[in-house]
Amino acid sequence: MFFKKRIIRSMLFVLLAGTASANMASVAMGAADEMSEPGQTTEEETLTSQRPEDDPAVIRPANDYELTGSAEVEGRQGVCSENGYYWVSGSATLAKYDKDWNLIAKNESPFEGYEIEVNHIGDIDVYENELYIGAEYFMDGVGKNIQIAVYDGDTLELKRTFPFEEESGQLECSGIAVDPDTKTVWMCSWVGEESGRYLYRYDLESGEYLGKIHMQMPPQWIQGMAYHDGCFYLTADDGNADDNEPDHLYRTKISDELTYCTVTLERTFDDVTRQGEIEGLTFDEENGRLLLLYNRGARIILGMPKGFYEGYDREISEVFLYSISYRQK
Repeated sequence: MFFKKRIIRSMLFVLLAGTASANMASVAMGAADEMSEPGQTTEEETLTSQRPEDDPAVIRPANDYELTGSAEVEGRQGVCSENGYYWVSGSATLAKYDKDWNLIAKNESPFEGYEIEVNHIGDIDVYENELYIGAEYFMDGVGKNIQIAVYDGDTLELKRTFPFEEESGQLECSGIAVDPDTKTVWMCSWVGEESGRYLYRYDLESGEYLGKIHMQMPPQWIQGMAYHDGCFYLTADDGNADDNEPDHLYRTKISDELTYCTVTLERTFDDVTRQGEIEGLTFDEENGRLLLLYNRGARIILGMPKGFYEGYDREISEVFLYSISYRQK
């Protein structure tokens, strides 16, 4: 009888153990069915993901650009366009051209009327026949006394300035852009580290500082910026002219819901006359063109011309004209 009970207990143990194992295996298989394969994204994740690398519209260029011509200009810093006119900034000059690039006005003393000392103009923009300029005192890679200045588009004379927010962390102003959709003015910085990792926003009408946006994957040595079709475009002097390396155009889209923006490579400028120093840019909306200011001939050290390359005895500033073909979204 004793041995019979032991046999019965053993059989019950085996039966229960087998049932438990089967249940555990079933649960494990069900969990495996619910899990995606390594490296795969579930349908729910695909629908809710905000990763920029998952969105082709973010990581790919928005447009194709074809070089169609160029115009030599008087000014090495910036360019802007409105209603068939073009404006070009030098480090200490402002010039206006007609639609055929004939010079029709020039101001060689643009710093008259400032309350603090400035000696440098970067890239510029225009809105309703008023020029928006980031003026500063710049010497050997260091900027100070930054000013947002507004000039008359006809006389090229100073009209007013906006107060600069020193607590913003911006140490230099290489470019400025007006966003007519949100009525804001934006500035960028050529100086690297923290200053060059942000875009700085001001109210177009009041001049009030509205904050800054952190660029993720920021370009090196930003030279200019422009607003076009809902995005900001940035030029960067990130190629070494001594080694014939090209400079680049970048694009970013800013959301009011985010404190950061993703920067995407838009175009490599390997088709200019000679590699040198990229500067400002603008979009000629009336003619569907990108206008790009590029300097060649001078050696640039800490942001300033210092001597010339072989075969040059002066610096040449040119605006390159690119037709735009919009890629399908």
